[in-house]
Formats: sequence, C-alpha cells, structure tokens
Amino acid sequence: MITGSRLIKVLVVDDEPQIRRALNLNLSARGFEVVEATTGEAALTATADDHPDALLLDLGLPGMDGMMVIEALRGRTTTPIIVLTVRDDERSKVEALEAGADDYITKPFGMAELIARLRAVLRRASADFADVPEIVTGAFRLELMSHRAFVGEAGREIRLTPIEWSIVNHLVINPHRLITYRQLVTAVWGPGYDPDQNLLRVHMGHIRRKLEPLPSTPRYFITDSGVGYRFQPDVCGS
Repeated sequence: MITGSRLIKVLVVDDEPQIRRALNLNLSARGFEVVEATTGEAALTATADDHPDALLLDLGLPGMDGMMVIEALRGRTTTPIIVLTVRDDERSKVEALEAGADDYITKPFGMAELIARLRAVLRRASADFADVPEIVTGAFRLELMSHRAFVGEAGREIRLTPIEWSIVNHLVINPHRLITYRQLVTAVWGPGYDPDQNLLRVHMGHIRRKLEPLPSTPRYFITDSGVGYRFQPDVCGS
C-alpha cells in the first residue's frame, strides 16, 4: 500500500514464526512494507527506530506482554495498534481497547478481514473525521455540523435527541472502530459518569429505530456483545 511515493510500513509483533511469516507474505503482496519484532521490548525499539504507520500486536509475548506494550506506546505515540490474539474473552478485549488499542482481532482470523481493518485504522490515522461535514450511507444521511438526519430515498428528515446525536457522532467519526461502553459513556456524559450499559442499550435502540432499515438486524450500528459498539459504513465508504 503506497501513500504518495512511500510504502505504508507495518510492524508485526508476534513470537510465533509461522504467524510472522504469513503476515509478512500477505502484507508484502498487497504493497505494505513489513518490519518484525518478537518481543515487547523489541516492539518499542522498532517503533522508535522504524516509525511504523501501524502495529499488529500479539498480547501473549514473552517478557513484556502486549498490554504493557500498548500502555508504553500510548504514552508517546498515536500510531494505530491492532491486537491479534487468541484471547477472545470480553475482559481482554475491553482492557486492550481502553489501554489504547484501535482494534481487536482474535486468532484464527481471515486475511481479507485483517487487511480491511488495517486499512480502516490507517484511514482514521491520516484523516480528521471530525472535519467531515456529512456521513452518507445507503439508508441515511447525517449533516454533522447542523445536527440534521435524513432517512430513506426521499430524504425524510427525522429528529435525534441531543444524547442520541452525541452517541451517533462519536461512532460515525470513528468508522469500523470498536468503541467500548466505557469509552462511549465518557465521550457522551463525561469522565465522572458511572457507565450504565442498559442506558446505552436504550439509546442505541432508539437510534436504530430511527436510522436502521431493519432495526432488529442492524446494518450500520453493530454490537460486540459485552464490549461495545461499532459504526460499519457501506463498503464504498461514507
């Protein structure tokens, strides 16, 4: 993958040789430049020396584990981090995301999904989504600056409450990104508010009834059960 005249550089951090080999082959075939590290300590050194555009990070590393790497890096860089791990429990997902990971993928994973998620975090890193004046999908259009929402082919205007707008806004300016309940509550109500998943579910239910073509099977506002929500735009982008 090339930006201007420069290859996009991805740091792969994993202590399993077969995983590194597979990722290196697949990423290189798609035009990425790949740097490898086998330990957490080596990942920090490679990040400082090679300045990667994104990290693919295993959590179960020898010595300094992946969580420690995330926490150390977030004190010095905003480089996107995608966790690749066999840990599929909710607690590990929440801890990694709240520590600063941008996405979380469990092993085994499909290479097409990984590449799509990698490109999504790279797009977020290279663009200021807060400056996007509107979000357009096949089902609705949102004018972010004026807080106006339109649904259907006829463009019927519908009303979202201020809280609903805050939730929607935070999700749509972070497309594809899994936002934890705590992160969303903090963004909408502030850091001193005690997270209430049931309250979020009620508001999300209202949002889906207003914006989703089929609220019972949402296409755009996706739930990762027990973890949080993700805005999934149309394939061609928003």
